[in-house]
Amino acid sequence: MAEQNKRRTQVRRKPRDEFEDQVLDVRRVVRVTAGGKRFRFRATVVIGDGKGRVGIGVGKGPDVQNAIEKAKASAKTNLVTLKLKNSTIPHEVEAKFSAARVLIKPAPPGHGLMVGGAPRVILRLAGVRDATAKCVGRTSNKLTNGLAAIEALKKLKV
Repeated sequence: MAEQNKRRTQVRRKPRDEFEDQVLDVRRVVRVTAGGKRFRFRATVVIGDGKGRVGIGVGKGPDVQNAIEKAKASAKTNLVTLKLKNSTIPHEVEAKFSAARVLIKPAPPGHGLMVGGAPRVILRLAGVRDATAKCVGRTSNKLTNGLAAIEALKKLKV
């Protein structure tokens, strides 16, 4: 009898996601129709496992939470796998996406992440602990700077 009660009281737990996520940007977007303006939200989310896999996704929805969930699902389909050398990247890379340009350089152990903005979030979630990067493009848009950082990481060769 006690065994049956024990089985009934077991709670089914959702398996913990292997990825850590961080919301990079949330914006309100507008569609103008004949009846007025329709507001929606666009969320940009970065996910990573800290072991060399990172992805960025964009989602839109009628509310912020819905947009974030869609962006997480999009990020999981856009994963990039990196080969890290100790705690840094193997060599210097530069990439351009739209008006954004990002330069990422390796650094010696103990240097830390000397990076700002969207590339910092991406490198941290990818598991890079020592690197230097700079947004050298002419835009401060977090989405395009993040996508330029992903493009740079795709260029890494080991």
